[in-house]
Amino acid sequence: MMLRVKSTALLAALFVAAACTAAAQDQIQGIDSIVAETQRQIGENHRQLIKNVELKLGDTTLYADEVEVFTDKDLIVARGNVTLAQTTNRISADSAEFNYKTKLGTFHTAAGIATVKPQLQTPTPGSIAVPASLNQETDVYFAGEIVEKIGPRKYKITKGGFTTCVQPTPRWELHADTVIVSVEHYTFLRNAVFNVKGVPLLYTPVMYYPTKKEDRATGILLPTIGQTTLRGESIHNAFFWAIDRSQDATLLHDWFSKTGQGYGSEYRYNYGSQETGYIKAYTLREHSADYTTDTGVVTQPGGTSYQVQGAASQLLPAHIMARGRVDYFSSLQEAQSFNTNYVSTYTNQRSFGGNAVGAWGPYSMNATLDHTEYFSSETASATTGSWPRFTLNRNEKLIPGTPLYFSASGEYASLLRHQQDTANSQSDLNEDVTRLDFNPQIRFPFTHWQWFTVNSAINWRDTHYSRSLELDPATQTFTKVSDADVNRTFFTASTQILGPVFNRVWDTPDNGYAEKVKHSVEPFLNITRTSSIDNFNNIIQIDGTDVIFGGTTSFAYGVHNRFYAKRPSVAGQRSQPREIFDVDVQQTYYTQAAATQYDPRYSTSGYSSATTANLSNFTPILITIRAMPTNEINAQSSIEIDSRYLALRQVSAGGSYAWTSRITTTMNWSKRAFIPQLVGFNDPTQLSQSFSGQVNAHTKDNKYGGIYSFNYDALLGRILNQSISGFYNAQCCGLAFQYQTWNYGGITAGLPVAADHRFFLSFTLAGLGNFSPFNGAMSGVTR
Repeated sequence: MMLRVKSTALLAALFVAAACTAAAQDQIQGIDSIVAETQRQIGENHRQLIKNVELKLGDTTLYADEVEVFTDKDLIVARGNVTLAQTTNRISADSAEFNYKTKLGTFHTAAGIATVKPQLQTPTPGSIAVPASLNQETDVYFAGEIVEKIGPRKYKITKGGFTTCVQPTPRWELHADTVIVSVEHYTFLRNAVFNVKGVPLLYTPVMYYPTKKEDRATGILLPTIGQTTLRGESIHNAFFWAIDRSQDATLLHDWFSKTGQGYGSEYRYNYGSQETGYIKAYTLREHSADYTTDTGVVTQPGGTSYQVQGAASQLLPAHIMARGRVDYFSSLQEAQSFNTNYVSTYTNQRSFGGNAVGAWGPYSMNATLDHTEYFSSETASATTGSWPRFTLNRNEKLIPGTPLYFSASGEYASLLRHQQDTANSQSDLNEDVTRLDFNPQIRFPFTHWQWFTVNSAINWRDTHYSRSLELDPATQTFTKVSDADVNRTFFTASTQILGPVFNRVWDTPDNGYAEKVKHSVEPFLNITRTSSIDNFNNIIQIDGTDVIFGGTTSFAYGVHNRFYAKRPSVAGQRSQPREIFDVDVQQTYYTQAAATQYDPRYSTSGYSSATTANLSNFTPILITIRAMPTNEINAQSSIEIDSRYLALRQVSAGGSYAWTSRITTTMNWSKRAFIPQLVGFNDPTQLSQSFSGQVNAHTKDNKYGGIYSFNYDALLGRILNQSISGFYNAQCCGLAFQYQTWNYGGITAGLPVAADHRFFLSFTLAGLGNFSPFNGAMSGVTR
């Protein structure tokens, strides 16, 4: 019995020893642990591991049915159900050769998964929303006949591809002869084919795009395809270069099947809020094209045009902030027809300039350069601006021992105003003038009563002009420009009276909207006396400084009606009063009727060209209405009524509504009316009435969404422009489109088509970036 027990103990000890030997024999340098059901030492540097093999290599684990280890070569040869796992990355293959020290190797008939973080995508105001899922980490699934691990997180795939979709038939996938995936850096493909649901859609000989962890990475961005009546089919491509954390650049190329090609670039930098800027340049090279119209075939000649846009700000020594800008184009027709922004269709100006501002105690300075050119046709334009304008201000300061405040300002301005026509030089006119202006002021405020305040001031103004206007004997008007200088001196005395202010408060605890409602009535009266300006007709009138009409007293009067509501508290916060409704009514009376044509407070003042005998001493009645009952609703309206004929001159109204940021709606309406008796408003061709609106909606998870906008000419009864943009975003990809209809009638002359239909399409793949074409297509979705 004793012998049998000892024998059993010996067999158990031998079995344990054998199991330990199978689990881990002599450790191999570079391999942390070895687990296998069977191990064989075939040679001095050759070991064989069979069945359920598991090798720990630091943060990497290798699994296989059979493994051979060659210690003299630091080589592992694995066969059968081979899997290499490293953090969140994994490769599975039929067989593999792997260096267990460098952790690099080759996998045959392999598939894998890697996790990358995409470029951060942020929509611009009014653009299609970008779902949060596309800004999260993405799993990339890849496969190939051969997958080589050539770096810690870098793979080379031969005759294979990848996708970010988990469906059995992926929504999208890229196949290529060669794919190099550098996780959190870039992906390069050669002879790549883009498939959608297994259907080949796009071929490219070379493709390079970023898969970098940071929010900006160098690479080729996804293209946008489109089609327009004017330029045919189009493909928009871009390359993005992340220079460093504070700079980047984009190179763009556009191809148009009907007209030619476009090339552009954009450079941006940001070294903080006080040192930032960008510059965009684009050239459009178009060849002649034929268009079939109702009158036959029209040939549109080709040509080359360019556009430059940019802005920059820079803090200079002595606390001076400098800013510069440029918005310039070479062809008015191309600028109006190329941009997809409807406002740009009416663009008829190009400009460049800059300014510098600074403040030192009570003194402030503003220096400005501005050159703006307005086009009335392709050949005729008018230039305005200042080159330069320098203003120095002395802020208000209490005069010791008195209740009076003193301030002063001075300005030197070289003002531009000339017009030219390259097709008719006889119409050229140059009214450029240099102006030197000095304006001191003394002010007396009376504020002892909160319900009644009076502000009185007296100004003296002295202005010198280097040029002037003279009477033209042929027309008996002051339109002849002379190089003779002119000096203007006058004073202005003014009093601003506000009140008495009347208030009434209602307690409304049970109405469900507000605990209290307050109505404030604020009448006001402003009296201004301007001394005579005998040489008013000799002054070249360029801006508000020049159109001051002398020898008159004005009485501006009206009433402000303000309504406040104290809304119930929300989430434990105290109730806060808010302004919910305003109605302002005002009008001005001038002792000289001609002065009503120069009042800048009324938008229709300059429209009337009636003779002095037919002018009224009263300006239009201006009614301004604002309503903001909740944070979601905002509305406003402006109405001008002719005081003599009590007829509507002009009205505009607009409003917006937002619901939990998922639906935002804006609507605007404007009308310029017809008054038969009033010169300037009795021309039927100058009437206008238009509607415009936009609706932006998306689901809570941003999976679906879109934007619809339109502009409607109610007088002509036609849609000038309408656009619909939409997007769909799935787990691994998305689709965005935009369709526009455009009516060029009466807007852009010289085009071979009266209307344009435009369509753009863009794909969004998880982990990859896209971009908006230079002309603003795709509603400004950013890369």
